[in-house]
Amino acid sequence: MQVDFNSDMGESFGAWTIGDGVDTELMTYISSANIATGFHAGDPGTMRRTIEQAKRLGVAIGAHPGFRDLVGFGRRHINSTPQELVDDMLYQLGALRELARVQGVALQHFKPHGALYMHLARDEAAARLLVENLQRLEPDLLLYCMPGSVICKIAEELGQPVIREFYADRAYDLSGSIVFTRHVRALDPTEVAARVVRACLQGLVRTVEGEDLSIEFDSICLHSDTPGALDLAEATRLALDAAGIKVRAPR
Repeated sequence: MQVDFNSDMGESFGAWTIGDGVDTELMTYISSANIATGFHAGDPGTMRRTIEQAKRLGVAIGAHPGFRDLVGFGRRHINSTPQELVDDMLYQLGALRELARVQGVALQHFKPHGALYMHLARDEAAARLLVENLQRLEPDLLLYCMPGSVICKIAEELGQPVIREFYADRAYDLSGSIVFTRHVRALDPTEVAARVVRACLQGLVRTVEGEDLSIEFDSICLHSDTPGALDLAEATRLALDAAGIKVRAPR
């Protein structure tokens, strides 16, 4: 059995360091890196250094575009037309793609960030316009999304390959939705690791209602800005290895 393990990387900006500065160490445990593309976090230099690091470690990379919201870290919803959103996302995709291209690295995937990710999970017009543009521009680019979401269904309909995600550090309810919280508390690494392994082996996750939910996924996501992210990543990777589950990028 094998599974992808992804995390958000390169979210520092200028003199500000995001994620406790653990990118270098955390990247040793994952197989795919979602690199911030400048609108919610990141800057050209940070993007370049993150690509270099991923290349050195053999980690696949993808664009991680967000709302134009540096102050809110891309986790506040911004009202925009579908065309404005897609224009912004393609702009960010192009920026990372060129910085990667100069280093001889191809992008594996595309994963919207934060509030934009959730917006595309339910807004059919914006999701369809994005996928239509990806079909013209990068028809083989993997699109990371929530199972059963609007954008997942549209991508499958139009032929854009999808990678369905399971969130290691977020709670689920019985609808299969992630339970939103403004302030993520510190989590027990052993509990998170056991939850991930159970999801992989049994296809089940315990919800906030106390009942089990069936879930199918291709990739595990762990946020690098979750408190104690490095410990969570290490414990999760060690538990996956011990369970005989190979961690590798989808491509």
